[in-house]
Amino acid sequence: MQRHGYGGTPALRYRYRVAGCVLLAVHLLVLGWLALRPLTAPWVTPARLEPLATIRADLALSPWDAARSIGAGVLPFAPLGVLLPWAGGRIAASTPVSLARTVFTSAMISLALQVVQSGVVGQVLDVDALLMNVTGVTVAHLAVVPAVRARLRRRGEAGPTLPLRREEADRGLTPTIPRVGIAP
Repeated sequence: MQRHGYGGTPALRYRYRVAGCVLLAVHLLVLGWLALRPLTAPWVTPARLEPLATIRADLALSPWDAARSIGAGVLPFAPLGVLLPWAGGRIAASTPVSLARTVFTSAMISLALQVVQSGVVGQVLDVDALLMNVTGVTVAHLAVVPAVRARLRRRGEAGPTLPLRREEADRGLTPTIPRVGIAP
């Protein structure tokens, strides 16, 4: 018997993958809208290209403000750590390869948003935002994807569960239909 993963038929696997792609598209649209909307500000700081400068400045604030500021950089991209592998649909992928593929893809998406965002009024290019986005994706991927894939693999190895049938009484021979001749 052939195993199809996800413990079901190829149609069910296709539905899971389509759902992942739809959720990924919706999430990317929301991210794009949040990142590319113009902000009204009386002045705009120059691009921040020194690594970890923004994070150090955030950590100099009060603990609540620092957590809020760093969380605002980490959390928006974190769902990509789960949605990208889900949309890919690979259950038997190794964790390091999947992590590398997911982190690279999310880094390129974040870099593209940062570059385009620098042309929007009130938005500036920030290297630390890129680092925080990739950190969120990495943490979400490592926290969720290996455990879910292991569970789906175990479920696929066990095979689909079939409902128990009651024994049916023998009803004799199956009736047959006599052949009909070809019309003249």
